[in-house]
Amino acid sequence: MKLVGKIFINGKIKLETGLHIGGSKTALDIGGIDLNIIKTSESVPFIPGSSLKGKLRSLLAREYGSFDVKDDIPKVKELFGEEAPSNTPTGQITRLLVRDSFMNPESKSKLDNREEEFKDLELKYTETKWENTIDRKSGTAQHPRQLERVPAGAVFNFELVYNEFDDLKTNEHISEIKKAMRLLEDDYIGGSGSRGYGKIKFIDVIFEKKDIPNYEKNNQRELATYKW
Repeated sequence: MKLVGKIFINGKIKLETGLHIGGSKTALDIGGIDLNIIKTSESVPFIPGSSLKGKLRSLLAREYGSFDVKDDIPKVKELFGEEAPSNTPTGQITRLLVRDSFMNPESKSKLDNREEEFKDLELKYTETKWENTIDRKSGTAQHPRQLERVPAGAVFNFELVYNEFDDLKTNEHISEIKKAMRLLEDDYIGGSGSRGYGKIKFIDVIFEKKDIPNYEKNNQRELATYKW
């Protein structure tokens, strides 16, 4: 197969409920947060590409009845790749690249300036939420823990890059990507989704394309014919 171009899917991810994607705890503070979120070196929350890609793949695979990557149907493997089996020299290449999604500058500014929707946040870019379990016999709360989350209303920029080959599967693959994104909107990303976390909305989605001549000449993207 020959690479003939790249299709870029760009837009924004808006949080409709709080988001918790776990990070590492660098210090043990008495009375501090038990479960932190992942952040950049500047302490700004972001959505790792691995989290977004993994969720898109799992939702798409689940639609086809697969709960193990080894059982994924060919079109899912074509999009997301496949490790080489032990008795073969190569696996399936990954066509879909998923970038880390960093906080939209306008959204970051609203958080920095504590605008109305974010005025009650306890921390600079995040909020805290207490979680516990309920003893079914006594009805009392047990094992309280404090979670950190990005608040509803925060916005992140995202980019997906699809590598287009000359095997005439592009339209089918783009349809599958859009379907996976729509499934995710009615599901969740990150942890504690069954408790209301991680509902998102894809907004301002644009499809652009660069074929090989673009790279050879002006390196500019052109609007693609695909619609969100």
